[in-house]
Amino acid sequence: MAKLNFGGVEENVVTREEFPLSKAQQVLQNETVAVIGYGVQGPGQALNQKDNGINVIVGQRKNSKSWDKAVADGFVPGETLFEIEEALQRGTIICYLLSDAAQIALWPTVQKHLTPGKALYFSHGFGITFNEQTGIVPPKDVDVFLVAPKGSGTSLRRMFLQGRGLNSSYAIYQDATGKAFDRVIALGIAVGSGYLFETDFKKEVFSDLTGERGTLMGAIQGIFAAQYQVLRERGHSPSEAFNETVEELTQSLMPLVAENGMDWMYANCSTTAQRGALDWWKKFRDATLPVFNDLYTSVATGKESQRSIDSNSKADYREKLEVELKELRDSEIWQAGKTVRSLRPENQPKSDTAAPASSTKEVFSKLSAKSESVG
Repeated sequence: MAKLNFGGVEENVVTREEFPLSKAQQVLQNETVAVIGYGVQGPGQALNQKDNGINVIVGQRKNSKSWDKAVADGFVPGETLFEIEEALQRGTIICYLLSDAAQIALWPTVQKHLTPGKALYFSHGFGITFNEQTGIVPPKDVDVFLVAPKGSGTSLRRMFLQGRGLNSSYAIYQDATGKAFDRVIALGIAVGSGYLFETDFKKEVFSDLTGERGTLMGAIQGIFAAQYQVLRERGHSPSEAFNETVEELTQSLMPLVAENGMDWMYANCSTTAQRGALDWWKKFRDATLPVFNDLYTSVATGKESQRSIDSNSKADYREKLEVELKELRDSEIWQAGKTVRSLRPENQPKSDTAAPASSTKEVFSKLSAKSESVG
């Protein structure tokens, strides 16, 4: 294990150099990895393991959309695709990749198949950390660990196919066999991690829930909405407001940050942009710091986990979710975004004389009409 310096703090990190795929394949050669759930993380992790030569099977409800997706992805019913309970019985390592609410519901079934020496694998510390709420308490004679890719299953798969790797965290909650470290790192490499940094279940879920509600999703949408609204109310067109709020950030600036850091991105912008950013970033930090402290406290005290469990376990959860997502999807900012994306060169028809589609003109016409009531 390498010790790397992160801003003056040494941390334990496992890289592909010290733990190559060939070693992962050797560690897992006698294992059957059962991926339970084929929704958000399941497809990416299962397919990457399959392509890396790991003996992986999928457990999913028959005649469901996820079952059909697994078949379309090349998993064969009766060979590498099974009903959930049969996959649990066959697997020596259970990759528990259902949603948090679904994990709670299925836990009694999973528990009875966790025979001595098996391993229980998570990609999120939720179920174990909040076990007083979830009831997920594994038997003492199985290994329990996690690999948490720092991104969606879709990103994990895309980067794998590009020959890249998404960094992941890993944690060991229980080492019953003495092999937990090799098992978890081998799986981390097999699912497509670029490198793995050490954490524990509680820190993983606290940081993850804070990040999802904060800069990764919740805060960024709130900031987008606020700036877009200000620009629109001050008379800017939908296209201009969207481009200055979202498009330039995601298409131009964030790739520079990812490549070499925030200071490098600043250095590649105009001096006027640099000056403004340097003058204003601390004001935004100070304004949002109390919100982030409130958010972390809500996560650490279990309020966020309980709200997730209560909300996501309701029978009409998906219907209510669709209503909330539709509100985002139909909002002017993301309708403008849909049109902007359609105008990107890579999304244009291949014809030399191709003009913007009439649907594009129609969307801008509708947005312009809306501006009378917004501006």
